[in-house]
Amino acid sequence: MAIEIKAPALPESVPDGTIATWYKQEGESVARDELLVDIETDKVLLEVVAPDNGVLQSINKAEGDTIVSNELLALFEAGTAAAATKPKKEAAVKSKTVEDNSSVEVLMSPAAKKLIEENSLKPNAIQSTGKDGRITKEDVLNHLEQGATQPPEVSIVSADSATPAPAKGARAEERVPMTRLRAKVAERLLEATNTTAMLTTFNEVNMQPVMDIRNKYKDMFEKKHDGTRLGFMSFFVRASIEALKQYPAVNASIDGSDIIYHGYQDIGVAVSSPRGLVVPVLRDADAMSLACIEKSIRDYGLKARDGKLSIEEMTGGTFTISNGGVFGSLLSTPILNLPQTAILGMHKIQERPMAVNGEVKILPMMYLALSYDHRMIDGKEAVQFLVTIKELLEDPARILLDV
Repeated sequence: MAIEIKAPALPESVPDGTIATWYKQEGESVARDELLVDIETDKVLLEVVAPDNGVLQSINKAEGDTIVSNELLALFEAGTAAAATKPKKEAAVKSKTVEDNSSVEVLMSPAAKKLIEENSLKPNAIQSTGKDGRITKEDVLNHLEQGATQPPEVSIVSADSATPAPAKGARAEERVPMTRLRAKVAERLLEATNTTAMLTTFNEVNMQPVMDIRNKYKDMFEKKHDGTRLGFMSFFVRASIEALKQYPAVNASIDGSDIIYHGYQDIGVAVSSPRGLVVPVLRDADAMSLACIEKSIRDYGLKARDGKLSIEEMTGGTFTISNGGVFGSLLSTPILNLPQTAILGMHKIQERPMAVNGEVKILPMMYLALSYDHRMIDGKEAVQFLVTIKELLEDPARILLDV
């Protein structure tokens, strides 16, 4: 008897999804809990697994099709041997590279091919662990994490749609559909730009006091907290929380003609993932220790890399922190994360000559940027908020003493 494979129930905030990748084809054997298909939504990547051992009989929704909650995706027959017929579509994708008049084939799963194309990777630089030397999705994720170097001159083509190399001197182009996540991010950024009176104020902070604490206690911290490393983000989260308590308008949001003042601090932390920018939320961050903040951010980063973040983990938030400094950004103007009214931008730490008590000293300085909605927050309030963060970071003991 055939079992219906249906799409998972989607939250109200996610009206539909798109079939991203089928990992099994019609007629293939499937083991219990083996991944069948990825569904891409505006926020997360959902996985649908096999309910039992058996055979995938038929596929009702092809890659690229739009689906809604509980829609029929495929039919599955439990406890049956795989059909002897060859699957309609090759599950592996081949990549060819020609060097010294020799041809080498690189096998990869469809999910691996998608990640390789999105990140412009070279397949022959990726360590493969799959059957027959096949590159798996996990291999690509591991390669991205390690930041391995990429050798040149590799082109990726599918096995059944290989195209000839462009003629010498021709300019190659490739048209690929925008992912749902990136399209949603673009939509929200454009909405923030068009519907808010967004303004940005800047300041700079001497990071030497925080760096001294970090250098002095980082080994003890990591040992006591089971490998959790002491970074800079936890200091910025704690400083932001104290500043938000003093300036509640920065922690508020606008709903139509109403202002909502939040009596809690849920801090969103912008995280880069292979699929795009995501903002998981540290809920009730005021009750979290530095170690808890660092561990949560690290866990969110790993989940974002693997596409495992849940919708609940990215919903809400009263204030956002974005750290462009990890990519080398010296100064930027972050865009609001609606419906929030402010966002803090961190940047690269760079040594600069500074005047201190009439003397020139070389100090590790960081530019800070606070973008805010001028409809809700006055310029004076925004500047004072940013100055408060600066003062707390330059005298971190005040964070612990609550002064």
